[in-house]
Amino acid sequence: MRKKALLWKKDQKDTVLCGLCGHRCVIAPGDFGFCGMRENIRGELYTYAYGEVIANHADPIEKKPLYHFLPGSGAYSIATIGCNFRCSFCQNWRISQLSVRNDQVDGYELSPEEVVREAVKNRCSSIAYTYTEPTIFFEYAYDISKLSGEKGLRNIFITNGYMTPEAVALIAPYLDAANVDLKFFSDKTYRKLCGAKLGPVLDSIAELHKNGIWVEVTTLVVPGENDSESDLRGIASFLAGVSRDIPWHVSRFHPDYKVMDKYPTMNETLLKAKEIGLSEGLKYVYIGNTAADNDTYCPGCGEKLIARGAFSGEAGPAFDPEGKCASCGESIAGVWK
Repeated sequence: MRKKALLWKKDQKDTVLCGLCGHRCVIAPGDFGFCGMRENIRGELYTYAYGEVIANHADPIEKKPLYHFLPGSGAYSIATIGCNFRCSFCQNWRISQLSVRNDQVDGYELSPEEVVREAVKNRCSSIAYTYTEPTIFFEYAYDISKLSGEKGLRNIFITNGYMTPEAVALIAPYLDAANVDLKFFSDKTYRKLCGAKLGPVLDSIAELHKNGIWVEVTTLVVPGENDSESDLRGIASFLAGVSRDIPWHVSRFHPDYKVMDKYPTMNETLLKAKEIGLSEGLKYVYIGNTAADNDTYCPGCGEKLIARGAFSGEAGPAFDPEGKCASCGESIAGVWK
C-alpha cells in the first residue's frame, strides 16, 4: 500500500530530503531512496512499506533476543520487505533485500487494527517489528504502536540502529524496547559489508537509551571481520560508556547469503567476547546462536535469577518480581512487568 511518508522535506525543483535514516537520501522526482521503498512522486515522498506484511508470527521474547524485557512473554512479530543495509551475510536476505523498486512481491494486507487484534488473540504482551528493518516500515510501525499502547501492549524494534535522531524522537513515546545490531566497530567494515556507516548506529544506541527506551545490543561475531580483541573491546567499551546495564548478546555467525567462505564462529571466540564484555564493566553478557549458559546471574552476589532454555525464560525464587536479587538486594536492570 502506498502512503505519504513521514520525516522528509522538499528541496529545490521538487527534490526531497529524507530524514528517516542515516543515509539521508536526496531523492529526485521519480526516484527511490537507497531502501528502494520510498519514492519521490512529484515532489512528495511516499512509502510502499505500509500494511503489506511479508511475515507475522507469535514468538517468544527471548528469540528477539531480549533477555531483560518481560521474560517468558510472547511478542507478536511482523515485517514488511526492505532494508537500508546491504549486509553480505544477512540471514533474512530472502525478504530483507527485496524492494518495490526491483521486485514483484506477494505480501498480504494487514491493517494496524488487525495487527493489534492478532497480538491480543495470540496472548502476546508486545508487538515486535522485526525480521527485516523496522525503520523501512516506520510509518506502519508508528501507527500500530500508537494503537497497541491503548491495549496495554508494548512495542519493540529489532533494528540495525540506522535511525536518525528525528526518527527516534518521533517513535520514542510509543517504543518500549529495542535490540540494536552493532555489527562492527569499524566504519570501514560497515561500509564494505553493509553499505552503511558506523557513526549513526552509535548515535542511535545513545539516543534510544537517552529517551528511556530499554536497549539491548547484539553483535554477530564474524570470523576475520570483528572477532579481534580490539574490535570486541571497542564495542564493549562503547556500550559500557552508554550504560553498564545494557545487555550485550554476542552471537555465532554461520555462512549465509554472499558470505559462504567463512567458518562458523568458534565457541572459544564467543567465550572470549563474553569475558571482554564483563572486563569492560558490562553487567550482562550473553552468547547467542549456540548452546551456552544464558541464565541471568546477579552481578552483586552471583545468584542465578532467570533460567533460560531454547527461546524461553523463567524467573527463579531468587529473583524479586520488583527487579531485585532476593539474596543481596542488588537491582537488576530491565523491564519486568
